[in-house]
Amino acid sequence: MSSDQTATFPLLLKDAKLLLLNTPYPPVETGYAQTSDGMYHVAVSTYMPNCTSEMIKWWFGWIHTTDQYKLWHPLDHVYSSWEGPRDNTSTYIGGHHLVHEYIGGHLAKLKISFLDPGVYFGDGWEEEFKKTGYELAVCGRTGNWSDETGEVLRTGHLIHLVKGEKIGVRMRSRFWLGDIEGVMDPEVRRNAVPGFLPEGLCRHATEEMAILAGILPGLYEKYGKKGVEKL
Repeated sequence: MSSDQTATFPLLLKDAKLLLLNTPYPPVETGYAQTSDGMYHVAVSTYMPNCTSEMIKWWFGWIHTTDQYKLWHPLDHVYSSWEGPRDNTSTYIGGHHLVHEYIGGHLAKLKISFLDPGVYFGDGWEEEFKKTGYELAVCGRTGNWSDETGEVLRTGHLIHLVKGEKIGVRMRSRFWLGDIEGVMDPEVRRNAVPGFLPEGLCRHATEEMAILAGILPGLYEKYGKKGVEKL
């Protein structure tokens, strides 16, 4: 990446690699706005004291039951299940998190399919991470899920970037809403995103990541180090 590039906000999904620019604090850390191609870009930044990237990696491989999921947000999280590979050793890429959760006061039924960071950051992303101090990226394709038929309409993307800081880490969560399969028209994308969703997701993610920062060290100490999976 050249030095004259900037991670503008809102950022196009195709430019996600610009998130790796070695800027200590981007001009916009939390907020939401429409992109020129019709998507909504949502940004949330969470400082997580006494947490590590290894803890966060473990968390996404551990969480799958409803009881576990409710720890993350006791009010908004309703149901959780899992499809595909997972264990208690940070395995989640290639798996699918099936959830019911309230976002902006509306119940969402979602399927989150976790992907390799290379999908968004390209070849050699590991070296780029080392250069800029990032330690982990949890990436996924999101979609509206029918728990009756199993059908999924892919509508968005998420990236949780984790960077080491003093006495903890900072998680920069970035979402793109409106990337519907087969739809390229910006106006159609804009109209497909419910009006409550960008602000609602920004609020929800802010709350759940703050809650996670408070509970993760204890959970990791109790369940992660001992390799115990049951809650």
